[in-house]
Amino acid sequence: MTAFRRVGGFPAGIGVVAGVCVAMLAALPVPAAAQDGGRGKPSVPLHRLVGSGHIQLDGFVDEPAWEDIDPVPLVMYSPTYGGALTEETEIRIAYDDGYLYVSGRLFDSDLGGIRANSFIRDGFSGDDQFSVVIDSYNDHETAVAFVVNPNGARSDRAVWGDAEWTAGTRPFNSDWNAHWDAAVQRTNDGWSAEMRIPFSTLGFQNAGGEVTMGLSVYRSISRKNERHVYPDISPEYGFFGFGKPSLAQRVTLTDVNRATPMYVTPYLLGGMTQIPTLREPPDVQAAYWATTDDPTGEPGLDFRYSPSSNLSIDLTANTDFAQVEADDQQINLTRFPLFFPEKRQFFQERSATFDFATGGVTDRVFFSRRIGLDQGELVRIYGGARVVGRAGGLDFGMLNMQTAPRAGRPGENMGVLRLKQQIFNQNSSVGGIVTTRVDAYGKTNVAYGADSEVRVFGDEYLTLRWAQSFDDDVAERNPLDAGTFFAQYERRRQEGLNYSAQYRRVGPDYLPRLGFQLRNDFTLFGGSSEYSWFLGEDSQLRAVTVGGTTEHYYRNSDLTPESRSYAPMLRIALKSGTFMTLTSRSSFESIRDPFSVASLQINPGEYWFHEADMSLRLARGGLVRGELGGSAGSFYDGRRVGLRMSPALNVSRHVEIRPGYDLNRFELRGGDYLTTHLAKLGVDFSLDTHLSLSVLAQYNSAADQALVNARFRYHFREGVDLWVVYNEGYYTDRVNGRANNRDPMLPFSSGRALMVKYSHTLAL
Repeated sequence: MTAFRRVGGFPAGIGVVAGVCVAMLAALPVPAAAQDGGRGKPSVPLHRLVGSGHIQLDGFVDEPAWEDIDPVPLVMYSPTYGGALTEETEIRIAYDDGYLYVSGRLFDSDLGGIRANSFIRDGFSGDDQFSVVIDSYNDHETAVAFVVNPNGARSDRAVWGDAEWTAGTRPFNSDWNAHWDAAVQRTNDGWSAEMRIPFSTLGFQNAGGEVTMGLSVYRSISRKNERHVYPDISPEYGFFGFGKPSLAQRVTLTDVNRATPMYVTPYLLGGMTQIPTLREPPDVQAAYWATTDDPTGEPGLDFRYSPSSNLSIDLTANTDFAQVEADDQQINLTRFPLFFPEKRQFFQERSATFDFATGGVTDRVFFSRRIGLDQGELVRIYGGARVVGRAGGLDFGMLNMQTAPRAGRPGENMGVLRLKQQIFNQNSSVGGIVTTRVDAYGKTNVAYGADSEVRVFGDEYLTLRWAQSFDDDVAERNPLDAGTFFAQYERRRQEGLNYSAQYRRVGPDYLPRLGFQLRNDFTLFGGSSEYSWFLGEDSQLRAVTVGGTTEHYYRNSDLTPESRSYAPMLRIALKSGTFMTLTSRSSFESIRDPFSVASLQINPGEYWFHEADMSLRLARGGLVRGELGGSAGSFYDGRRVGLRMSPALNVSRHVEIRPGYDLNRFELRGGDYLTTHLAKLGVDFSLDTHLSLSVLAQYNSAADQALVNARFRYHFREGVDLWVVYNEGYYTDRVNGRANNRDPMLPFSSGRALMVKYSHTLAL
């Protein structure tokens, strides 16, 4: 590794790379501020509250100030675009010096049909919803969404990538949380809601005393799968088209006085962890296993300050994530590692700023779960800092975290710098990224990348990405072998024809230790195409889509095929909100090294296998929701049958049950067979929006383990929470799970932990 000269264990070249990136991006043309409201809609001024225009946040839309504001014109988005609204809806928007206000009078002719099943923050249980989506930076790419249901349960999420599901990547993050308020009321003719969103929560850019934002609002009536939206947005732009920042109505605000409070959140954590420990030597008279108690009690602190409307600074000390929900268990049917999404709150804020995908659904240069987690085990985080913001057309983000030593491994410092500059138009950009991972002994891993995404014209996009890594343990031969290149040309459109073609190469020495890379040393050619029809008002069908995908992986060493796949698809969407998808998949795998699926060994060889898959996703607004599916076909030199179900139902608005079950039956040619079971049961109890208990129990037969995660929360008010969290694992095969027959039988419990955490946010 010669490209970086080290100074005190840190790559001195990072500053050079960062400086070059900044200089290059600063020299690029910045698109002029939007003079239209997005895709040809003229920008409109929002109503400013002055004088006696006071809004009391109580859920009743009865203040005189509201009556002075005209409701926004709404259109039906679904089930029939442009159809007649079956229920009356009045949505009004206003602002004052410090807040944005949104109100809804949501009339309903069937009061008993209003869906209000959940009190859980960020939960969705088929509820009716009232929401506003705000592109506060006016970048036509990112936004934040605020949602409330008839129970007053709030949800908020961050949106990025213009809400495009490119390469299967989910373009929003429901784990992001912000400071804002909402109130609702049930009325004799439906329900009503008021939202108050502080400008201190919304970052924005102020030009000459005027602020331009993108804004869209919607109301959903779940039992009818009906959605009313403003502005007029066609469903041809995709599943989340009504929330696309680029299609939002541009609105202007004047003389906005954004407060710049400092949020200080101290926390206290206490609890006990118990781990089974084998006695040395084993005391047969007592027991083979003893219990090691590890009590803990410690404070921590999070700090946030926004010195300007487009800059946010976060500091954290003794960072803790005790209240985070447990990962969903998975059974791996491939020879590649599993991917688990990030759920920790600290890494959710403006997380899209740091996004640098290199292909597929999972691969990326920066993956925040590498910080504070090691093969699923927690690593203590001493603390860190994050700075994110936007200046002109430049998005920037810097993150640095320090972890403690663990299990004989030294502590590590991990950092990332990300820059992204708009060019040409508001849907095109170029950018760069640098990540570093340095341990206490000076061992270093560095990765850098450059990317561009250009809206060529209309809905046509070209994406190019390059990344390269440098690692002390890898003798990189050349930049090509230590790098990855991704190119994709696509048409992003839901109605009519959409397509994509991609090329990708990953070298054998590419190793971004602060990122995620599913496989190495290959060249990929792939593509997809779909054609969708939206049916008329008289049809029970909303849309029909036919299409398919294909991928071809070749080994770089000899260009022989390693993997191939062909997957034609038919998807039918009903106006009720139910989806049915039929897929046929033909796969080729060239295996040179044996690997295992659960406990079955797949031997070297070349395999063609074929399967059919059907999935049924029930309407999200139904009393019973969720997904059912099954697949059957050949599997390497044998066959596989799989069944899966993940329904959800509400016993009442206080209790939701989410069972789940996956079954796979494998039979190989040599007579080996295996049946795997993955069972889940999630139960949410909620008295109101303040007190809740969530329990998730899981059983994984491939791992011979059962897991329980229980989280009690009392939410005193915004920023003040008490959490009680219990985790325990259980060995389900205590005899055969031993390393060898001479070892004692495993204990019943693989370990348990009880934690109590209290956090209190102070605004200074």
